[in-house]
Amino acid sequence: MLASPFYLHTWKKFVDEGVLDSNRINERISESWHRCKQANVNPHMNKGQKILSSNIFHDQKKKSEIFLDIAIPQLQNMRKTIDELQMMALLIDPDGYVLSLSGNQQTLKRAKHINFIEGVKWTEAAVGTNAIGTALQIEEAIMISGTEHYSVASHSWSCAAAPIHNDDGKLIGVLDFSCPIEFSHPYMLGMVTSIAHAIERECSIRVHQNELHLIHRFLDVIDSDEQVVICNHRDIIVSASKRIRERVCNWSRMKLEDLMHNGLKSKLEVPVYSNNRMIGKCIYLKENKQENALYTSSFINGITFPGVIGTSSTFQHTLEEIKLVSPTDASVYVCGETGVGKEYVARAIHENSPRKNGPFIAVNCGSLPKELMESELFGYAEGAFTGARRQGYKGKFEQADGGTIFLDEIGEVPPKMQVALLRVLQERTVTPIGSSKEVPVNIRIITATHKDLLRLVEEGNFRQDLYYRLHVYPLYVPSLMERKEDIPYFIQHFCEQKDWNVVFPKSICNQFSQHAWPGNIRELLNILERIYILSQGREICEKQISFLLQTMMGNQQQLALQVENKTEHTLNFREKIQRDSMIEALEKTNGNVSLAAKLLDVPRSTFYKRMQKYKL
Repeated sequence: MLASPFYLHTWKKFVDEGVLDSNRINERISESWHRCKQANVNPHMNKGQKILSSNIFHDQKKKSEIFLDIAIPQLQNMRKTIDELQMMALLIDPDGYVLSLSGNQQTLKRAKHINFIEGVKWTEAAVGTNAIGTALQIEEAIMISGTEHYSVASHSWSCAAAPIHNDDGKLIGVLDFSCPIEFSHPYMLGMVTSIAHAIERECSIRVHQNELHLIHRFLDVIDSDEQVVICNHRDIIVSASKRIRERVCNWSRMKLEDLMHNGLKSKLEVPVYSNNRMIGKCIYLKENKQENALYTSSFINGITFPGVIGTSSTFQHTLEEIKLVSPTDASVYVCGETGVGKEYVARAIHENSPRKNGPFIAVNCGSLPKELMESELFGYAEGAFTGARRQGYKGKFEQADGGTIFLDEIGEVPPKMQVALLRVLQERTVTPIGSSKEVPVNIRIITATHKDLLRLVEEGNFRQDLYYRLHVYPLYVPSLMERKEDIPYFIQHFCEQKDWNVVFPKSICNQFSQHAWPGNIRELLNILERIYILSQGREICEKQISFLLQTMMGNQQQLALQVENKTEHTLNFREKIQRDSMIEALEKTNGNVSLAAKLLDVPRSTFYKRMQKYKL
């Protein structure tokens, strides 16, 4: 408790001068005070300011009906104890509004003096550091007493609060016990935490009971030949018919919108109610013909892919590899030319893995200044260097904890950072700049580059031990030239996104197929964007498109020829021998890249890289 003159002096010094000895005060309180200072919260505020009108308050309570229905009976069981301890119990929604308040009458009367009532907003931004607002902010149980509170309104109060989450880990509210500081005791935090856990357990039981009710209600439908899914009140799929189960291998607990965006749409929805509240629904589905060519094959292959798929056998093979490696935790090295969609592949691996509900953090190492790379990846502690954020900064590795980090352009990482990255792979810990504390991280690492990493190793520009750590499962992404038959699907997808009703004649599509596409999918989309801008959203004639394509492609081909000639003149003796041996191998295998790579005893991905390098 902070009722002593010493702690009051600590608060005054921080409020007046911004000076705080962090060693003298709880770290969570210190962090909260700094947040309040930065948000310009008035420390001399003597009561709550934002109170909802009765109509808006009624609507706000309605959003949290399930939470209140479960939590209030739990508190009623504690009513006598709460009253005897001179406390009051509060239930707060995720927005920080007090939805329910009960307890000792004298305490409730004192709370009214500071507007600590139903409908008031009691967040850090509204009234400064307090157990409710800080628990909402950090999503941890916390107790705050006396002048630990930032605003004077709560200086004579002691409060303990704990966050409450649903089955999916989403914050649904906060439970708080508050009392005048003279009645405070050390068991408050334990009590509030224990009851919060009981509420969470009851929420989980209620959800499962409702889901069982839904499943039993529609057993006959599930066994039918229809395409049907059963969803709970949060639109999470809890059961599916045989056709959906065969089509979508990871349907269970999938969000309905994720299913609907991939070749299906709703035909009929049947809501189910219990105690005048909707607990879920049965959705009859039908094919979405517009999207099927773009997306359905992802489910036929048993995976979700967040992009255009098409029908080419080369990309279907890539999808099979994604399906194979996704359930594992192996490090994946995605290789392919610039613009082929390596990040889409990395996202697909994440979204089809057990880590799909965790974060996916993408980092382009090539775009990070070398002097900032360490702080960006590893983070830094408070006061680590001049200009550092006051609260410190969680690096990308920490941000990816529980999920996947995708390091694009890994070949751009300087030697010093390669050593640090190797340590992360070996020990699964990171040490922020300015800290001696190792932070454990549970991450999967996916890397990518358009460079030949093996060549960088041979040249001494990339650590061999790091290469083998990252190169556990190489996954090749084909160029657009290797999946020409998918070009019409990219065109269709672009037109649908722009709501552009233009028809590309077969002759134009043939010109697209004949182009070399050195920039791959990115180049194709850029060309389509230029055509769209020049057409001003209207349909344009075939001659105009043809002329535009010839002009653009002619310029690109001339540039490619200049690069090829330059490459030919700058090859060293070893590279010329390597290029000649590749040409010979391709001739012997009638252009079969896989066989040619085997003939030279090099990985297929390396062979493709060298083909790109030598313009073969």
